[in-house]
Amino acid sequence: MNAPVRRPEWLRKEKPLTEGVVREKAAIAASGLHTVCESARCPNLSECFRSGNATFLVMGDQCTRSCRFCAVGHGRPGALDPDEGNRVALQVARMSLRYAVITSVTRDDLPDGGAAHFARVVACIRAAAPRTGIELLVPDFRGREQSIDLVAALPIDVLGHNLETVRRLYPDVRRGADYARSLDLLKRARAVCAGRIKTGIMVGLGETTEELAGLFDDCAAAGVSLLTIGQYLRPGWSNLPVARYLAPGEFAQLAEMARAHGVPVVQAGPYVRSSYLAESLCRKKI
Repeated sequence: MNAPVRRPEWLRKEKPLTEGVVREKAAIAASGLHTVCESARCPNLSECFRSGNATFLVMGDQCTRSCRFCAVGHGRPGALDPDEGNRVALQVARMSLRYAVITSVTRDDLPDGGAAHFARVVACIRAAAPRTGIELLVPDFRGREQSIDLVAALPIDVLGHNLETVRRLYPDVRRGADYARSLDLLKRARAVCAGRIKTGIMVGLGETTEELAGLFDDCAAAGVSLLTIGQYLRPGWSNLPVARYLAPGEFAQLAEMARAHGVPVVQAGPYVRSSYLAESLCRKKI
């Protein structure tokens, strides 16, 4: 067995929790809501909260899949909460958020994968905070065209679905997912969605430069206009180990490569995540 790759000294991000951030975390928890910022142990929580951005995790905190890179719990999820949309909307309004990302655990147990629940949440936010930008980061809905069309047609600014990694690594990294199915979702959403189409990937899992070039070509062909590229960081010992830590300069090279392959807006860096400062990426001109 190969020895674990040591995290470089420069890859240490401080996570300052101001009094305001602590209050917001407590208020969200008291409302019974979840943020992916905490559930996925994101290192950018404070930075995003201070910028007026937040990512809410709906449909519970238990995923029906167990992707080997992810820190979100998996198991048998509970019933959907019909009032969750109202509670998310109240928090968005209370926090005066300029931009809200709504994502979810994967709910393969639901006939529509949770598409109608996304629609309810968006409707509630639009009623309570009509000026807030909304980005959806959705699961693959097992390729159900009706579910994809429903969420893509919602009044949102961005529809996102993460490819996460290159095609070859899917069986090990994204068990239960399918690279072609995810690409088809992005392509179908582009034909329906009035907003922008976004995806995100991690690097450091063993992918090659040639494989990434192919992924960028696939993204451009599917109509992706926003792409995030970040370093995979192992959230726990039960997750996949890091194959390689990329130097900061390599992320700039990957961003340049992705743009050269036809993806117009790219945000890349060690701590970049799919919803990292999502508003600023959405507002960039294409």
